Amino acid sequence: MPDFVDRARIFIKSGKGGDGHVSFYREKFVANGGPDGGDGGRGGDVIFVVDQGLNSLADYHYGGKYKAENGQDGGRKRCTGKSGADLELKVPEGTVVREASTGRVIVDMSGENRRVTVLKGGRGGTGNMHYATSTMQAPHYAKPGGEASEVEVLLELKVIADVGLVGFPNVGKSTILSRASNAKPKIAGYPFTTLHPHLGVVSLEEGKSFVMADIPGLIEGAADGAGLGKEFLRHIERTRLLLHVVDASGMEGRDPVQDLSVINRELSGYGAGLEQIPQIVAANKTELLSEAEREEVLDRLRAVCEPAGVPVYPISAVTGEGLKELLYAVAVKREELPGELVVFSPEVEREELQAAAATGEIDVSYDEKEHMYVVEGTRIDRMLGYTNLDSEKGFAFFQKFLKDNGVLDRLNALGIQDGDTVRLYGHQFDYYHSEDISHGNDIDQ
Repeated sequence: MPDFVDRARIFIKSGKGGDGHVSFYREKFVANGGPDGGDGGRGGDVIFVVDQGLNSLADYHYGGKYKAENGQDGGRKRCTGKSGADLELKVPEGTVVREASTGRVIVDMSGENRRVTVLKGGRGGTGNMHYATSTMQAPHYAKPGGEASEVEVLLELKVIADVGLVGFPNVGKSTILSRASNAKPKIAGYPFTTLHPHLGVVSLEEGKSFVMADIPGLIEGAADGAGLGKEFLRHIERTRLLLHVVDASGMEGRDPVQDLSVINRELSGYGAGLEQIPQIVAANKTELLSEAEREEVLDRLRAVCEPAGVPVYPISAVTGEGLKELLYAVAVKREELPGELVVFSPEVEREELQAAAATGEIDVSYDEKEHMYVVEGTRIDRMLGYTNLDSEKGFAFFQKFLKDNGVLDRLNALGIQDGDTVRLYGHQFDYYHSEDISHGNDIDQ
């Protein structure tokens, strides 16, 4: 298994709810006991959890299916089935969970998102002990448990760092980070991948510190998928400042000003606003130049950078010359920038994610005896199982679900009027056309 993996594709599935039980109380000298079938247990949830000890998605490298436990069926004597165990999937901080079929963000495990339920398990079915009435004292009916939900997701790790080191291979990015790590005992650096990038904490005097990430693999065409560049460009998205390193010596046969332009084009070509991240340019390997050559290169770089507000610092990562000044400039600039961590907003709600897996017909009818409209079907039952109708967001989703699935149109076709009652399994609502369906009484769960 590779040491570092920053992308993975897996299936996740919540647990099915246990079925309600049908049974009747039996005891010596009691010929016709009442219904005593118990409820089924709820199915387990699928929960993503940030583990600070992880810095890779290596545990999910080979894909696979991850499933929460099913709830147990209800039993005799009003015994409720055991709820299924939740499934906790541990991921490193900075992992973005996307819907594989659309690429939409489900959750970004960053910032305050430390433990997030992505799929709810099916609710437990109710036993026949709930269905006895004055007219039906021996119900032979129990509700089945709610179905499980399943979705294929993409996991993407995006590094959380204050400063991103960018530049062509061999310009000295790793050397700069290693020199910073060796400069003072307080500065810690540790390997981030097996492909030579690193993530390090740089600590300076006066309490100044920042996290710096070496972003490898950038070459011309990286944004279009050339080399490994596109695989690593995603790690720049959260950085607040870019330290752009160029080889001032030109010993690799490349021009530093041209290199600067090429890398900036790759950042712009990738999108995600990378070209808008503030930069500081480090002109490295100046120890290989004469004084005249050094000034000529610096003049050319400054002519391009300073009009755009980008400062240029000459350094030698090998000798350490200019490195302290550069790191302090980085620390000062970093403190000037907004401190909010970039956290990607959800593009698909949990209810919508689970609704996509719901199938089955929806029945809409009018109960002459009860004088109310009835909406039933497996899709409705499943929707009620994963939707919190007591929350504003949940109830808004509930209304949208009824509208999108034609339920409101079918109620209107049956002649429903404002103030009429609509029953959806254990829920009862008053209908008002201007607001679709308004809150009513929750009569039975």
